[in-house]
Amino acid sequence: MTKVIGLISGTSVDGIDAALVDITGTEFDLKIQLLAADTYPYPAQLRAQILALCAGAAISMAELAELDDAIAQQFALAATAVAAGTPTDLIGSHGQTVYHRPPQLDPSTTLPLGYSLQLGRGAAIAHLTGIPTVTNFRAADIAAGGQGAPLVSKIDLCLLTHPSGNRCVQNLGGIGNVTYLPSVGSSMQKPVGWDTGPANVLLDLAVQHLTNGAQTYDKDGALAAAGTPCLSLVEQWLQHPFFHQPPPKSTGRELFGPDYLQGCLTEAQAYSLSPPDLLATLTELTVASIAHSYRAFLPQMPDQVLLCGGGSRNLYLRNRLQAQLDSVPVLTTDEAGLNADFKEAIAFAVLAYWRQKGIAGNLPLVTGACKPMLLGDIHFPCSMQEASKDWD
Repeated sequence: MTKVIGLISGTSVDGIDAALVDITGTEFDLKIQLLAADTYPYPAQLRAQILALCAGAAISMAELAELDDAIAQQFALAATAVAAGTPTDLIGSHGQTVYHRPPQLDPSTTLPLGYSLQLGRGAAIAHLTGIPTVTNFRAADIAAGGQGAPLVSKIDLCLLTHPSGNRCVQNLGGIGNVTYLPSVGSSMQKPVGWDTGPANVLLDLAVQHLTNGAQTYDKDGALAAAGTPCLSLVEQWLQHPFFHQPPPKSTGRELFGPDYLQGCLTEAQAYSLSPPDLLATLTELTVASIAHSYRAFLPQMPDQVLLCGGGSRNLYLRNRLQAQLDSVPVLTTDEAGLNADFKEAIAFAVLAYWRQKGIAGNLPLVTGACKPMLLGDIHFPCSMQEASKDWD
């Protein structure tokens, strides 16, 4: 067994998810045992700096370096805390995304490659923890012409494929993403996946706006559940080009962030919506965008949907998605044996494990890369530099 810590802070920037796992096997014989997991919030000032940068705030190179180090220090603290003294072989750290630009679709673009920047440098984490650390997972896929996202699809394929039924694994983080998994017995279909659009990011921003910062998210969807969605407004918002762009595709706060929310708030004024109505309408946008993408881009509707991520605990969102998908059961990955809250952290532990073993981590059918790629850069503590020669 290899003990690996997986670390990630998503587009909601609400804290670092850390998972300590035992991993055995390689790909379809992969076995995961979750030993410990927790979420470690950022200090308020650091979170504010990250959100300001994501929103386009100007920053000097010296300030960027300081922010990179500060994030790495928080990731190292999270790794140390979740391990709680357990000897650990490896860390896989996604870092904190502060900018994501998908590949350029315009054929006149000189350099069509995408770009994605995650802060929290691996060399610092390795130095602070004394544990080899893999970071910068998205770069190799992007260099191969891919979106650099979603990167969890191969883990979904290896851990969650059903013997006889077709599944969708739907992550509901700040941004939503889906992996479609044909059953083991299907020879006519291939796994596909893409970012479905906004999930928690708009809801969290709206809650913070409507409560003047008193609340950071809609716990259990209780606020939205007290409202009524404005379906005319949802249909209007669904005309956004992203929802109609065929996969592979990815997105982030750059598209569905504060500016987009401000546009939604402006357009909602014509309907005189109450705060619960507005939250119900934004929730319905997430739900409707997921259902639309399934019907538009899947080879067929799934037999089952498994939710994961923070949004899987939003009971109102889950009930509305169930209503949109009619008879397709909407469950969580918990019910398939994979922790729904920490699935993304577990995934980056696996990607680090695969990088160590020389196993490609991306699914080109999902990301659009030209070939399978080893994902991530390996960083060693100073005391292990000589031993690192045996890793590649």
